[in-house]
Amino acid sequence: MTNDVEALTVDALGLLCPLPVLRLRKRMKGVASGDVVVLLADDPAAHVDVPHFCIEQGHAFLGADGTRFLIRKG
Repeated sequence: MTNDVEALTVDALGLLCPLPVLRLRKRMKGVASGDVVVLLADDPAAHVDVPHFCIEQGHAFLGADGTRFLIRKG
């Protein structure tokens, strides 16, 4: 059994653009509006791609700390 944090975490460590955003997009489909998803990504392009994805899709980009990105589903 997984806890809520694990269920809302997308592990894209080691993947290069565009795979982190593609995995995030897929996971966001099954998430309720207002839930926060954690994306783990170490691709430097993610610092540009993730906020851009959020703007395009109507999600709130809550920030990034190193390889950890927080996104609230819109």
